[in-house]
Amino acid sequence: MAFTVQQIAAAIGAEAVGDTSLIITGASEPAQAGSEHLALAMSPKYAEGLAQGAAQAAMLWPDADWQALGLKAAILPERPRFAMSGMTRVLDRGQGFGNGVHPTAVVDPTAQLGENVSIGALAIISAGARIGAGSVIGPHCFVGLDVEIGKDALLREQVSIGARVHIGDRFIAQPGARIGGDGFSFVTAEPSVVETARKTLGDQGDSKAQPWIRIHSLGSVTIGDDVEIGMGSTIDCGTIRNTMIGNNTKLDNQVHMGHNVVIGENSLICGQVGIAGSAVIGDNVVLGGQCGVSDNIFVGDGVIAGGGTKLMSNVPAGRTMLGYPATQMDKQVESYKALRRLPRVLRDIKALQKAVFKTGEDD
Repeated sequence: MAFTVQQIAAAIGAEAVGDTSLIITGASEPAQAGSEHLALAMSPKYAEGLAQGAAQAAMLWPDADWQALGLKAAILPERPRFAMSGMTRVLDRGQGFGNGVHPTAVVDPTAQLGENVSIGALAIISAGARIGAGSVIGPHCFVGLDVEIGKDALLREQVSIGARVHIGDRFIAQPGARIGGDGFSFVTAEPSVVETARKTLGDQGDSKAQPWIRIHSLGSVTIGDDVEIGMGSTIDCGTIRNTMIGNNTKLDNQVHMGHNVVIGENSLICGQVGIAGSAVIGDNVVLGGQCGVSDNIFVGDGVIAGGGTKLMSNVPAGRTMLGYPATQMDKQVESYKALRRLPRVLRDIKALQKAVFKTGEDD
């Protein structure tokens, strides 16, 4: 797979200068670039590595002096990092999955496959499933009963989708994603120790140990258009209604969504985030890595939570949160600075006490 510098620039809507007929076969960091690589030197500090590599062309920053950097051609996008999205799309060689239905795949006769659908080796497509045109179902995938998947989906290897899940167009699931498992819902015949402790904030009272009885998941999962699910992520079915993910929301690796969770549109959920049952996450929310969201709370539109933040109560729209328990980021940082100063303050107090006591003895 090869493209000219001009073809890549045209695909991302950027200016190309110099010998734009140069052939590009891949992208590289500047110091490791070969003669047919497009070096990614999108700021002056990265451009320093160009002298160590053999790149003839590079993607730079606006108004960069590409000739002074010893290049024969350059691409000069207005927003270099955004340009990477288009450039990587052009140069992505894919996974090499074959066309058509692999002979070892099992496709139920009642399943409906759109035009140009690819089904990989040992994949299983269950009864009543409908898969949109241009979709790719990778090797060892499982698509459950009456699942609906829109057009141009990509399920990487070993993705499983449980019964009655509904997914929109251009869905991407990375290897090992699990969608539509039963929710973690259990109940006791009488109020449990957990219920008592939660009500009293710690006192378990006279509650006795009891067996946990399963609440079955009657709901499923609904996923909008342009959603991506990362490797090893798990999304539980709803108990009665569906668990839901809005359009253009992206989940990183090892994210867990509990039963009945709702996430709005254009949200970014980073690695190892855990969202407990029935939490509602708004639109344009960003949850940093290892955030935790308690059950039955809402997180408003536009909230940003820094890595490791634990959201234990409702968060109004537009807040930027940090810490455990979560507080507004500026207050959390102020508290952290105060905590760091505490040993020094205690030393000063101790020194003052000694001085006061010594003065008293002298009197």
